[in-house]
Amino acid sequence: MAPQTSHPKVVLVGNPNVGKSVVFNALTGAYTTVSNYPGTSVEVSRGFCTIDDKRYEILDTPGMYSMMPITEEERVARSILLNEDPHAVIHVIDARNIDRMLPMTLQLIEAGLPVVLVVNIIDEAKRLGMELDLKLLQENLGIPVIGAVMKRRVGLDELRQAIADYSMVPYAPFVYATDLEYDIDQIIRNIHGDYRLSRRATALLLLQKDTDVVDLVAKQETKDNYEQLQETIREISFRRRADLHLQISLERRKVCTKMLSGVVTQAVEEGEVFTEKLSRWMMNPLTGAPILILVVYLGLYKFVGSFGAGTLVDFLEGTLFEQYINPPVVDFFHRNLSAEWLFELVAGEYGLWTLGIRYAVALVLPIVGTFFLVFSLLEDTGYFPRLALLVDRLFKQIGLSGRAVIPIVLGFGCDTMATLVTRTLETRRERIIATMLLALAIPCSAQLGVILGLLSAQPGALAVWTVFLLLVFILIGVLAAKVLPGESPVFYMEIPPLRLPQLRNVVVKTLTRMQSYFVEILPLFLFAALVLWAGKMTGTLESVINMFSPVVKLIGLPVEATTAFVFGFFRRDFGAAGLYDLQSSGLLNPTQLTVAAVTLTLFVPCVAQFLVMLKERGFRVSLMIFIFVTLMAFSSGWFLNRFLVSTGLLM
Repeated sequence: MAPQTSHPKVVLVGNPNVGKSVVFNALTGAYTTVSNYPGTSVEVSRGFCTIDDKRYEILDTPGMYSMMPITEEERVARSILLNEDPHAVIHVIDARNIDRMLPMTLQLIEAGLPVVLVVNIIDEAKRLGMELDLKLLQENLGIPVIGAVMKRRVGLDELRQAIADYSMVPYAPFVYATDLEYDIDQIIRNIHGDYRLSRRATALLLLQKDTDVVDLVAKQETKDNYEQLQETIREISFRRRADLHLQISLERRKVCTKMLSGVVTQAVEEGEVFTEKLSRWMMNPLTGAPILILVVYLGLYKFVGSFGAGTLVDFLEGTLFEQYINPPVVDFFHRNLSAEWLFELVAGEYGLWTLGIRYAVALVLPIVGTFFLVFSLLEDTGYFPRLALLVDRLFKQIGLSGRAVIPIVLGFGCDTMATLVTRTLETRRERIIATMLLALAIPCSAQLGVILGLLSAQPGALAVWTVFLLLVFILIGVLAAKVLPGESPVFYMEIPPLRLPQLRNVVVKTLTRMQSYFVEILPLFLFAALVLWAGKMTGTLESVINMFSPVVKLIGLPVEATTAFVFGFFRRDFGAAGLYDLQSSGLLNPTQLTVAAVTLTLFVPCVAQFLVMLKERGFRVSLMIFIFVTLMAFSSGWFLNRFLVSTGLLM
């Protein structure tokens, strides 16, 4: 096999939500999810572009705030800078927040990396009255600086040319306070290894006790050199008896102030624009809560629940499949498949067609599609970071920070995907709590849509379901925060401009997510149908149902509801679709429907989510969550059934 040709690498770095993914798409022509909230680029995206007949590999890294990583996503981004040999490092920043983001630019330059600075979203900055002299900034920094509005491809040609023309120029070190420079020089004199970052940057990270860099230096240096380094760092820390990380940050701020002198001017504003007022309203608890309720009511209840799970599902499942597609298809298989077992496999009660394909296409896909459309609209406006700030105080009570709103909200799309995104949370404690709450009280879009569709005709049942799940979410979160050891999370998030959603972004994101989701669920639905068919033919399914039937009866449900819970382990939406069939058959009264909806929502995560839990949290934690969620679901169902029957609330 011929060796693979290595192409020069261009690495995109920067804070979350500054447009790195937009730059990536513009350079490569490929599409990745472009989200207007932090935490999108959990994994590194790779693509290629050709400039002046030369091919470059482009890497889009997770968001990072500095060269000193805190979260796992920052550590992934920094590891690329430590291990790759980039032709250019493109630092993308938000023009509106240039003073807060420039310190990282200084760190990248100080590290000896080939930096190109892209000052993105300059149109929003100008709208706020900011004027930027980027030529002066380029002179001050000594690196290429490009103004851009990448969503409209403004600055793309200049960036491509900067990549093609880039040649490393030695930089003049930024000078800090005399005493700090003395300490840095002491450490540099004891560094002899060959590192990707400059010795000055390595010395600063050692002073800040960066564990990854400490481990790297321990491997590179001789034993005597490393011991001398450690002794020097201990002596400096003891002599200063202050937070070196804070002092270094303050020194960089001073340098940035000098770099930006004359670069940024602020025009006098005649009045605050409406979007700025709306942005403040979204983050203020007094006004933000009603806005959130309005978004949930219009977006989830009316659009996903009533339109998606009601109108669209009624048309696809009730009209298209039941009246026009299923009869000729089932008749065709009945006439051409003489073996009963084969007919049951394809078109029987648990057949690949009647259960696998029909559920996936007619019940799940329209609900998922409407949810992803609402989700894409909201994230493209910049609403989610504001929601994170709004709920931060409440989330602190359950051991999370506002940053956790990202995986929690994503859970309403797909809990499996959301469990993966919990890796962006800062501490192990946060990740465990978020994973448990996702497994317990957050229904995925398909399950949510079906349940909203079932309960929308019973306002009282919907209210009980909503309030009960909210109470469980808060109660279990508060208890978990008290029981699980660990530090309280620290929350910091950049707030992007509030803007009108871009139609192309919304459409492409929605269709891409629908395609990805459908490709994932169709094989699982077919596999579940195959397992259920095999269980029916061998009698195993009946045995499993009989085993769970006493538990189902205990919470006041008919024996037929057992099948929905068995289905639910394969897919949450599969179980919800089973409830849809029971309700259509008139087997559930309002009380039973409410109890079934609550219990099924709280029931164990589906197989896919459980497998991701195993990967992310490990066997022991995942098993404990699995057992706890199962017990919590059925005990909650028992309690709710007793309460509703005794009070006659839904009779």
